[in-house]
Amino acid sequence: MTVRPMPRFRDQSLIPAEAVRLTALGELALGEVSLGILSASVRGFVSRLMGPSLDVLGLSIEQLRYEGLIEPVGRRAGPGQSLTADTVLRLTDQGRTALVDLLRSPVRAPMTDLSKMVVALKLRFFDLLPAEDREAQLEQLVEMSETEIARLTDLARRGYEGLLAEWLASDIAEAERWRDWYQAKLDAVRAR
Repeated sequence: MTVRPMPRFRDQSLIPAEAVRLTALGELALGEVSLGILSASVRGFVSRLMGPSLDVLGLSIEQLRYEGLIEPVGRRAGPGQSLTADTVLRLTDQGRTALVDLLRSPVRAPMTDLSKMVVALKLRFFDLLPAEDREAQLEQLVEMSETEIARLTDLARRGYEGLLAEWLASDIAEAERWRDWYQAKLDAVRAR
């Protein structure tokens, strides 16, 4: 069965539903888990990073099964069987390929709640990437931070005063800290 991949933004960055897919597939890449535990884990992680949203949490784990990315194991594992909270799931080879593809996707600037969640997911599942992709992902995060710094600096140059000026200075300093942190991680990966 051939299932078409989910659409992406024009720049190939993840749409919200794909970020949820990445969360579910990454969890299963760490080991088999029941549907109930997987659902609670995905919902908890995404909700705490972005807040509850039907747009984001509308992904059906049953859809991942239909696409051949996950499969049930053990009892009640037949193709015609419905998944229950106790059904144990695992990632398929096709699911691993999809996971790596999602982890390779670019991150959109400016930093939105979705961008932050995608970065958090990339960092959470960083070790699941092939070694050759890790450097590229860190380079991408350094570049994204530099874009964010440039955007905020341009805004600050417009001469705003008071609390807005302080807020922009704080955001610029935070983006610089993140850029430096990503760069240090990139240097460490390159040194290996």
